[in-house]
Amino acid sequence: MTRLTRYLPLAMLATLAACGSSNPAPAPNLVPDTPMQTACRSEARNDPEVVNLGHQRLLGSWANENRVNYEIRVAETKAYRECMRRNGAAMPGGVESPRPVW
Repeated sequence: MTRLTRYLPLAMLATLAACGSSNPAPAPNLVPDTPMQTACRSEARNDPEVVNLGHQRLLGSWANENRVNYEIRVAETKAYRECMRRNGAAMPGGVESPRPVW
């Protein structure tokens, strides 16, 4: 019985290693942002609508946090795209992002 308990931690480590994910992490964005994109991202994070939505967050309420985080992402994306258009660099595409059904 003592030999079994001696090798039990090693067996557990081998089992945990086998359970690891075989999917590699997604590749990072290899194309760095231009100075205009960086400025517009900063402007979007400081947009009054985004800041006001951040004040509505009620920590501990899962439903409120999910709703506010979604609305912040939408407002931040809208502000970013408006900034890019204002500076003459409209985003490609044109399809509206899907909205969750609540």
